[in-house]
Amino acid sequence: MNKSSRFLVVGLIAILLLAGCGGAKLGTENNPIVWAFVPSGETEKVTTGANELSALLEDETGYVFDILVTTENAGAIEAMCSDPPEAQMSSLNTFSYVLANERCGVETELVASRYGSPTYNGQIIVNVDSGISTIQDLKGKTFCRPDPLSTSGWIIPDLTMRAAGIDPQNDLAEIVDAGSHDAVVSAVYNGDCDAGATYVDARSTIEDDSPDVMDKVLVIGVTEDIPNDGVQFIAGMDPEMKQTIVDALLAISETEEGQAALDTAYSWAALEKHGDDFYDPFRQVLQAAGLNITDLQ
Repeated sequence: MNKSSRFLVVGLIAILLLAGCGGAKLGTENNPIVWAFVPSGETEKVTTGANELSALLEDETGYVFDILVTTENAGAIEAMCSDPPEAQMSSLNTFSYVLANERCGVETELVASRYGSPTYNGQIIVNVDSGISTIQDLKGKTFCRPDPLSTSGWIIPDLTMRAAGIDPQNDLAEIVDAGSHDAVVSAVYNGDCDAGATYVDARSTIEDDSPDVMDKVLVIGVTEDIPNDGVQFIAGMDPEMKQTIVDALLAISETEEGQAALDTAYSWAALEKHGDDFYDPFRQVLQAAGLNITDLQ
């Protein structure tokens, strides 16, 4: 083999190595677009719905997608904000989105709609035998939350307790990370926790197995409107690629298959286009409480 031929072979090998090590174009087999999901309910169910959605997206866009299901919101934020990013898309809850936007410029494009609304409410729940009837009664009790960064499951309840004169870190007997909203309901139902917080009305998620849940788990407080979770992208995402994905998701959400996948993943009924300013009212809630978004990490 002559010298020029050796250079040609070495060059071809280098190109192949680059293609297999991140040099490939985003959205291809060797460099898929990664969509980060956080389980709000059963991990297996979320994963199934996420995979169904990614398959529909591949058919609609021609891009290749991969799914990353993290154990908590912090993992999805880190995947988006790492350098280089481990995920290009996410479905973060309200607080986590605002935090990711603050940290690394993550941008929202779509917000989920449930029951005809792009907002939802949180609730504080208690076991019927706990003796708790007011927020003030939570002092000295065991409190379950889905995740430290859950908007309805911790951030808003934390602010609510503080406003009632309770310091959650010092005045609660114990704070338990249950892992999901339905797990919080189950823990309160079983008496493993005196109280907890979820979205309205997560009690229905265990009603098939525990038909008396509405009698044994009571609601003592409901939050103001909170923006729903949705679909976000990393800063600097190619605008054309992002628009293609957004348009495809909107089209998919209008199909029977797409609606089934959205429902399986996150109980989303539809998707609506909303930008970052949709989350400003939530930011104002934090500001009114005298808190910076990073204070609650």
